[in-house]
Amino acid sequence: MKPGGQYRKGYRLERRTMELLESVGYVAFRMAGSHGLFDVIGISPAGIVLAQVKSGKASLSPADEEAIRQFRAPTNASKVLIRWRDRVRKPEVREF
Repeated sequence: MKPGGQYRKGYRLERRTMELLESVGYVAFRMAGSHGLFDVIGISPAGIVLAQVKSGKASLSPADEEAIRQFRAPTNASKVLIRWRDRVRKPEVREF
């Protein structure tokens, strides 16, 4: 992949995640530059989605997975991993 290609792919998938959340009534924010646990946050009257976005076969490190599990989120928040597989229209979603 070209230099910066992984960044562009990640950005594109984060935008797709935001569009997906917005299509079901969330206001979505990309947490660019924060280097935090979550890439995208969606907020709606129904609750909050805290999403880590991955592509293809990329996986979370054991330390990151444990940090997400231990993160004390509000009771109306869902912590999820959203994985976009190549050439697949809908992502896999795994809740923590």
